[in-house]
Amino acid sequence: MPRRYLALWFPFLPTDRLRREGRIPTSGVPADAPLVVYAHRGSALRLVACDQAALALGLTRDLTLADARARIPGLIAIEAEPEADEALLMRLAAFCDRFTPLVALDRPQGLLLDITGCAHLFGGEGALLATIGRWMQRGGLALRSAVAGTPEAAHALARFGRGGIVPAGQDEAWLRPLPVAALELPAETALALTRAGLRTLADLAERPSKALSARFGEDLVTRLRRMLGHEDARLTPLRPPPACLVERHFAEPMLDLDGLQEVVARLIAEAARVLEQRGEGGRVFELGFHRSDGAVRRLSIETGRPTRDGRAILRLWRERVESLSDPLDPGFGFDAVRLAVPVCEPLAEAQPSLDRRAVEDEAVADLVDRLVVRFGRDRVLRFVAQDSHHPVRAAKARSAALPPAGIAWPAPLPHEPPTRPLQLFEPPQPVEAIAEVPDGPPIRFRWRRLIHDVARAEGPERIAPEWWRDGSSEPMRDYYRVEDSAGRRFWLFRIGFHEPEQAPPRWFLHGLFA
Repeated sequence: MPRRYLALWFPFLPTDRLRREGRIPTSGVPADAPLVVYAHRGSALRLVACDQAALALGLTRDLTLADARARIPGLIAIEAEPEADEALLMRLAAFCDRFTPLVALDRPQGLLLDITGCAHLFGGEGALLATIGRWMQRGGLALRSAVAGTPEAAHALARFGRGGIVPAGQDEAWLRPLPVAALELPAETALALTRAGLRTLADLAERPSKALSARFGEDLVTRLRRMLGHEDARLTPLRPPPACLVERHFAEPMLDLDGLQEVVARLIAEAARVLEQRGEGGRVFELGFHRSDGAVRRLSIETGRPTRDGRAILRLWRERVESLSDPLDPGFGFDAVRLAVPVCEPLAEAQPSLDRRAVEDEAVADLVDRLVVRFGRDRVLRFVAQDSHHPVRAAKARSAALPPAGIAWPAPLPHEPPTRPLQLFEPPQPVEAIAEVPDGPPIRFRWRRLIHDVARAEGPERIAPEWWRDGSSEPMRDYYRVEDSAGRRFWLFRIGFHEPEQAPPRWFLHGLFA
C-alpha cells in the first residue's frame, strides 16, 4: 500500500486563537478591523502574524509596528504569546489523534498526519479532509490542507500550492510548478537559485543532481528528491505508535457513563484477544476519550508484569476512575474511545505450581498493580539490586510499575546468616565502643544511652569508597557483625586506626539485623 500523508496548515493560528479566546477589544473598534501580533525583534517591535484583513491591506511579517500603525491608524495590535500558540497546536494534534495514531508537529503552525490505511474508515481521503475542515471551521480556525505521497510534498502543496488531494504516483506532476521557495532553503541559497534562472521545482528537476549538489549543496538535492516523491523519509510522530490499538467511533456523541463502561470492557476484551494471538502481554494500557468539542482525556494503567487478563485490567481501570481528583466529564459527549497498548512483552501461558507459589506471586503482583493505580507510580516503590559493593548503593528504590532490574540479588550462602542487615541508618548513628585490642572488634558499646555487651563478633569486612565513580575521599570502613548478650544483632563499623599522634578511631552503628 503506498504511503499517504496529510498536511494541515493553520495560516492565521495566532490571530485565530485570539479571536477564539475573546481577546479582541470590542468597544469603539470596528468588527472588521485588521488584527496583527507583534514581538520584540532586535531593537524594534515587529509584526510576527497578520490576519486576513491585515494582509489584504498590505501588511506583512517583519514590518515594524510603528510603520503598520502609520499606514492603518485603526489597527489592533496584541503582543505575541508563543507558548499559548504552541499549546493550541498541541491540542489540535491531540484532536487529530482520533483520525490516525501517527501525528507530528509541522512547525510553524502546522501538523502532519500519516493516514496510510486510515482514510477508508472515514469514507475516503476527500471525506476525511471535509470532516477535518468542518471541525476547524466550527472552532474558528482557518485551514489549508493537502494529501500527497511524502510528508514534504504534502507540506509544500498546503503552504505553497493549491492544496487538495494528489492521486497516488502523481506527486511530481503537481509539484513541478511550485516556486523554489517551497524547498524552504536558506535565504542566500534561494537568492542564488533565482539569479541563476531556477525559479520553479521543474527547473531544478531538469538539472543533473550532481551539478546542483556541487553548486548548492547536498541538502538541496535531498529536499528536492523527497518533495518530488522519489524518497520517503516518513515522519516522527509525537506519540510512538502503540504495539496494539483498538477503538470505537460513535455515530452520535455518547453521554451515558454506564454505557461508556461497557465500551471500555469490550475494548479491553478485544485487546486481550489480540495480545493472546501474539503470545504477548501488555505493561501499559492507555485509554483515550475524544470529546465532541475536540478535547481529549487520556488515562493510563501500568502493571508490574505483562498481562492480558481482561478482568484484572478492567478492575484496574475502575480503580483508576475512582481515584481521579478530576472526574471523567463527557461534556457534550464522546465521539470516540481508543485503547492503546504502547508497551508489550512476551507472555507465556501460566502453569501454577503444586505448592500454589505461582498463585501467590500472581496475587501479590495484582495487589501491587492496584496500589500503583490508586496512589500513583511514584508512591509505590520496590527495592532493586545495584552493581555496587557499597552498602548504601547496593540497593535502590524505584517505582513498582517499572520492570525488574537486570541485576539479581546476591544469593545467600546456605545455612548462613545474612551478610547485610535489613534496616540501614542513613546517616549511620555514632556509638561509644570499647575494643579488647586496638584494631579488633568491640566488646562493649553504648547506643542511645544503653550499654550492650558483645557476646559474639565477626569481621572485619573492609569496604572502601567508590572513588572511580564520584571521586569520593571518604575513609575506609571496617565492618563487624556483632551480637549482644540479649541476642540482638548489629552492624557496626570503625573509621580510623590507633596510630600515634592521630585522632582515636570512631565507631558507628549502620544497621540492625532481624
